[in-house]
Amino acid sequence: MSAAAGAAAAPAMTSRERVLVTLGRGVPDRVPVDYQANPGIHARLKAHFGIAADDDEGLLRALGVDFRIVSVPYAGPRAHVDIPERGVKVNEWGIHTRWVEHGTGGYWDLCDFPLREADETAVAAWPMPDPDRYDYGTVRDQCRRWDAYGICLACYGDLINGNGFLRGMEQTLVDLYTDEPAGLALADRRFAIQERWARRILEAAEGRIDVLWLGEDLGTQRSPMISMDVFRRHFRPRYQRLVDLGKEFGCRLMIHTCGCSSWAYDEFIDMGIDAVDTLQPEAVAMSPGYLKRRFGGRLAFHGCISTAGPVAFGGVDEVREDCRKTLEIMMPGGGYCFAPTHELQDNSPTENVLAMYRAARDLGRY
Repeated sequence: MSAAAGAAAAPAMTSRERVLVTLGRGVPDRVPVDYQANPGIHARLKAHFGIAADDDEGLLRALGVDFRIVSVPYAGPRAHVDIPERGVKVNEWGIHTRWVEHGTGGYWDLCDFPLREADETAVAAWPMPDPDRYDYGTVRDQCRRWDAYGICLACYGDLINGNGFLRGMEQTLVDLYTDEPAGLALADRRFAIQERWARRILEAAEGRIDVLWLGEDLGTQRSPMISMDVFRRHFRPRYQRLVDLGKEFGCRLMIHTCGCSSWAYDEFIDMGIDAVDTLQPEAVAMSPGYLKRRFGGRLAFHGCISTAGPVAFGGVDEVREDCRKTLEIMMPGGGYCFAPTHELQDNSPTENVLAMYRAARDLGRY
C-alpha cells in the first residue's frame, strides 16, 4: 500500500513492542491489531477456525491480536439478587439488565434504573462492590502468560453510562447540568471504588500493565452530548485522577469515546492522555482524515473500522476497500491501532469479519 511504498521492511517486533511504539505515536513494523465482538461473533469465528468454544486465547491468536486485557473476579458477598420471574439479572453494582431478542441475535439491555429517584442518603446507602474483595491473586499469572503482548487494564470511569445504568440517561444528564447532589455523589462513589480497584491491580501487576484504558460516551452521531463547561466542571477532574494513577505506574493512557467526541481531544492532550479509541467515522468531526490532520502526532488512534459500515452491511470486497482507505490515511507517521469502532455485532457476516482482519495483515505493514 502507499503508506509503505518504497520503504525497507522494519524488523519484526513483539506485540508489546508494537503496541508501546504505536501508542507513543511512533512507527512500528506493522499496525497493532485489536478485537472486540459480542458472543455471537466469538462463537462463529471459533467454529470457522476449529477452536474450542472456551478458547478465547486461541481466537485472539488466530486473528493476530496484539492486545490482552487483565480481569479479576469479584469475591465479595452478593449484595444484589437476580429477579428470575422477570428475567432480570443484577450485578454487584445493582445494575439491572434483561435479555432482548432482535433479528440477528440479542443483547442484555438496561432496565429498572433503581436509583432514578434516589436522594443523597439513598445513594450513600446503596450496596456497591468492596474494591478490596476482588481476587487480585490472578493478576501476576495473567501478566506472565501474556508477557509478549500489550497488556491493558480497562478502568472506564464512564460517568454518563455508569450513572445512567442506575439513574437513567435523562436523570443523569439533568444531574450534570444542574449539579444535582445525588447524581454527583453517585459519580464520586463509583469513581473512588474504580480508582482503588485499578490501583490494586496495577500494584499486583508489578509494572507489567502497559495501557490504562478509560472510557466515556461524549457525543451523539451529530453533536457533543455535553457542553465544554460541563466537561471541565464534572468530567475532567474525576478523569484526571485516573490519568495520574496510570502515569504513576508507567502506563499509556487511552480513552474510549463514542460518537462526536473530537471536540474534547485538546483537553485530553492537556490532561496527559496518549490515545483515543472508537473513532466512529460516520459521526460529525470524526472522519479518519480530519482526525489525522487535526491530531496526528499529538494523539495515537485506536479504532476507525466502523461496525455500522461495510463490515456489517457490505461485501468482502467493500470491507477490504474500506480497511485499505482507512489504513492509507491513518498509517503514515505511525500512531494507529487497527480495531473496530466498538464490539462487532451479530449482523456482521463471518466472512466480512475475516476479511477485515485479513486486510490488517495484508495492508498494515510499514
